[in-house]
Amino acid sequence: MTGRAQQREQTRRTLLHESRRLFATKGYAAVGLSEIVAAAGVTKGALYHSFDSKLALFRAVLADVQNEVGARVAAAADAEPDPWTQLVTGCETFLTTCTTPDIQRIMLIDGPAVLGWQEWRALDETASARHLGEALTTLVADGVIPPQPIPPLTHLLSGAMNEAALWLATAPGPDALPDTLATLRRILETVRTGR
Repeated sequence: MTGRAQQREQTRRTLLHESRRLFATKGYAAVGLSEIVAAAGVTKGALYHSFDSKLALFRAVLADVQNEVGARVAAAADAEPDPWTQLVTGCETFLTTCTTPDIQRIMLIDGPAVLGWQEWRALDETASARHLGEALTTLVADGVIPPQPIPPLTHLLSGAMNEAALWLATAPGPDALPDTLATLRRILETVRTGR
């Protein structure tokens, strides 16, 4: 990579970092491009060289957040030796990670509001539903859950977890997460063979 290319990539990373911080603390609507470039220490021209709009910048921040959540889920699941425990751990990690304030704000509150439900769902499906479907396919192949069409099961479980994560973003009380995790475990147990 040339010096110029490295500088462009560093500018892009700085813009993403500062935008994420600002979007997380103030929300998308309250953050202007002038504030972003000032925080990043770059010009608007440098911003427009990497992103054609504030919306494009937000999409990139959201994609980074979704990738971070996916990496946390994968790391926690991969640490478990048993495929069933991997599924449960991955699902629990998803919900727990989604209670992080900056993730809540960017991924769950502003994401659907800024991009619209359809685009937000498409990004979510690309980011996490694919991994859930792969895990469920493995569990069917291993006989842990009964043979069944994987796409509807994936969408049902993904939708339930996304709805729970959205609810947790605004839910009052210290028991919201533990109660949600306990309910999730009960739901997951119902899909196991012979349960």
